[in-house]
Amino acid sequence: MKLSGKLIRDGKIISSAMAEKNETGIAFRDALEDCLIQVCRMLDIQVPIWLKDNTREFAALRKTRFTREHFIEDIKFDKFEIQLIE
Repeated sequence: MKLSGKLIRDGKIISSAMAEKNETGIAFRDALEDCLIQVCRMLDIQVPIWLKDNTREFAALRKTRFTREHFIEDIKFDKFEIQLIE
């Protein structure tokens, strides 16, 4: 699995990162969580709160976005988008 993430402010990408998890026998959910944590570490942001809307959007489009309400601390970007590459 490959997961890309990007931070967007004022409609422009200000930073991006990609994580990969290639272990066999690992559950999709666990691989997704590991990749999400890796991307957040690379971008130096906290891991966002994953809501039901994120699950629906990710299942339908293979991507989802997180805004201010998904973070406990203040953020210096408008949104954080992730997308499943493989």
